[in-house]
Amino acid sequence: MAKKIAFFLLLSLPFCFHSVIGQKENQKHSQALFCVTAADGSSLLEYRPVILKSKVASEEITINPEIRYQEMDGFGYTLTGGSAYHLQHMSPDARRKILNELFGNGDGEIGVSYLRLSIGASDLDEKTWSYDDLPAGTKDPELLHFSMAYDTLYLIPTLREILEINPHIKLLGSPWSAPKWMKDNNDTRGGSLLPEYYDAYANYFCKYIEGMAGEGIRINAITPQNEPLHPGNNPSMFMPADQQAEFIKSHLGPVFKQKGIQTKIIVYDHNADKPDYPLSILSDPAASKYVDGSAFHLYGGKISTLSSVHDSFPLKNLYFTEQWVGAPGDFKTDFPWHLETLIIGASRNWCKTVLEWNLASDEKWQPHTDRGGCTSCLGAITISGDKITRNPAYYIVAQASEFVRPGSVRIESNLPTNIPNVAFTTPDGKTAVILMNKNDKSVNIRINCEGKSIVLPMNAGETGTLLW
Repeated sequence: MAKKIAFFLLLSLPFCFHSVIGQKENQKHSQALFCVTAADGSSLLEYRPVILKSKVASEEITINPEIRYQEMDGFGYTLTGGSAYHLQHMSPDARRKILNELFGNGDGEIGVSYLRLSIGASDLDEKTWSYDDLPAGTKDPELLHFSMAYDTLYLIPTLREILEINPHIKLLGSPWSAPKWMKDNNDTRGGSLLPEYYDAYANYFCKYIEGMAGEGIRINAITPQNEPLHPGNNPSMFMPADQQAEFIKSHLGPVFKQKGIQTKIIVYDHNADKPDYPLSILSDPAASKYVDGSAFHLYGGKISTLSSVHDSFPLKNLYFTEQWVGAPGDFKTDFPWHLETLIIGASRNWCKTVLEWNLASDEKWQPHTDRGGCTSCLGAITISGDKITRNPAYYIVAQASEFVRPGSVRIESNLPTNIPNVAFTTPDGKTAVILMNKNDKSVNIRINCEGKSIVLPMNAGETGTLLW
């Protein structure tokens, strides 16, 4: 990746910005950064000058930091078992270098601050497995054979290295399936959780959270089921809303309370075309009291639907937890769609996270399971031995994660035609604005905030992040 260089221009009164070429960690509040990526790939996270003086602008964005919305938890990826497998097969020096680039927040690092994990196998593992696999015909309701041994091979070592770089990263766990002996079809694919094993499955979550804690890894949140209305993956499990509500209110929620587990319970974790699913659970007081919020993907529906869920239950949080880039990837379409629809769109529709699927694969998009594993899921990075290729999702997340740090709060900004944008107040008191120029020509965009203004020259098809 080309070395990033930040340019700053001196402004005459009424503003005073110092001209520097410097490190992010040494910036003062009065300095401004502008980082640009072009849809044609000609610029990738390239720092540009900002015009800190009067100049004609054809577009204006006005920010009002007094109108505040949700606090952000972060931007990131799913760290699948396959991702961890590839990382652990790199040389230690090469792995350390790419993990620092991904999870550090210094120069040349993109500051990923949130990861989703699979509880047991996802369809991007080298095989299907759970934490309590048994010989055919046997059961283990007491979970006497529960074991996280497989996670100690790749996932846990990777997480430990990540936590050394960013001890505050947040982790969300999602299962693709319960152990198959708990299911009505006794298979890793499809089927539903048998009611007689609701208690056992609730304790399965507890053992997972406690087991990770024993490894020094804190699980901040879980969802009871990944894509509960899609039983076609391998592994997968069908869990309609009434079953998820019953599982939470009578089993998972009470056992978390009994054991003092503070991990958040987030419902749904599926597409925006079925908002009735989370709404029905949030409408059940006995279930809702244990629920922090709802998680969404966007393989169906519209991102604006998420605001209707917020409007119905404004005290419950929203999370965007998965969207893939299909291999081999097409930067000129993938990057702008994900930026406008997810980084900007999901944030403007109350999401505290925006996560891409998935962190890493190899050049053949492996590993994946048979009978339903994704055969063309492009990682944010491709790992070939020690060689790294950065793909669209790397730049999609980096355009936000490097600047909009956890604890940032979304604030009000208008939406000019063809200039999608979202604005935040950061924990250190700066303002971050992510914006796109969807016009077919170059424009100057004036950003107004609390009596100050900056003019940003942007070419057609460019996305930029301003931090000032």
